[in-house]
Amino acid sequence: MKAIRIVEPRKIMMLDDAPTPEPVEGEVLIQCSHIALCGSNISQYAGKGLWGDIDFPCPVGWSGHENIGTIVESRCDGWEEGELVLALPDGPYGFAEYIVSRPGAIARLPQDSPDPVALIVAQPLATVLRALTQYDNVNGQRCVVVGQGPMGLIFTHILRLMGASMVIAADLLDWRLEWSKRYGADHIIDASKKDVVKAVEELTNGEMVDFAVEAVGYVDSLKTAAYLPGHGGRLLVFGVPQYELQEFPWYHVFRREIQINTSVGPECGLFFQKAVDMVLDNRASALTEIVTPRMPWDKAPEAFEMYAECAKDSLKLTLEV
Repeated sequence: MKAIRIVEPRKIMMLDDAPTPEPVEGEVLIQCSHIALCGSNISQYAGKGLWGDIDFPCPVGWSGHENIGTIVESRCDGWEEGELVLALPDGPYGFAEYIVSRPGAIARLPQDSPDPVALIVAQPLATVLRALTQYDNVNGQRCVVVGQGPMGLIFTHILRLMGASMVIAADLLDWRLEWSKRYGADHIIDASKKDVVKAVEELTNGEMVDFAVEAVGYVDSLKTAAYLPGHGGRLLVFGVPQYELQEFPWYHVFRREIQINTSVGPECGLFFQKAVDMVLDNRASALTEIVTPRMPWDKAPEAFEMYAECAKDSLKLTLEV
């Protein structure tokens, strides 16, 4: 089967003869038609942060996890061959033509969808929905999202749908902030030109926000996000941290009694069908616009570099297998 393998930092190998996985009882085998890149892939691809000391080459298919395809073999009751699905691979080996998956990590897609690849945005949307289950309500609250890559844009859009009274978007790239406006941000902050903490203070008349989302994972972005909630406010650390140990303003967080939550894990699959349904109706259909660019499989080396360099309008970049 076709597959991608990261063989050294910022270099991938395109394979045509990788072994095809075999499903066991309770699993299905899926032939993938589309695979999206995720920001969490890029530090691994570039060998940065926590991934600076990993052994190369990486396992075949690692670490793809956003897949659309057709079930070609089923060893699981209730799932039939020929069904079009959104799936999370069993193990992060999704940069491959075939993957195995199981219930709890699969969602049915309309067989007659005019643009099935656009539905791949339901995977990152599901991770956002899972993260927000940790919070009772944001209705009427002031919110800020640090980072406006695909995940940050999804948070911006969903917080607006949930009735936030103010949504502030911050990023270093002006072209991403233009997307933020499209997804309902009331205010944008260009972090390359302004101090984000001071800007939020001005926008809130010194009260800061009720809820802050950190959707990057970098040392500086996490430190910045920690200063944005007001007293008793909440901080969601969603971006994957770059290091096991990194500087963080704990004294400030302690004195402000800021509540911190994190969210990561394959349990997002439990929210796949809800996310798909939201994308198919008017609640989150606008998010399909971030599934761009769409590139052929043989352009994968170029696609990974585009993502690593934050090329303009490179958001939920998707490969057609």
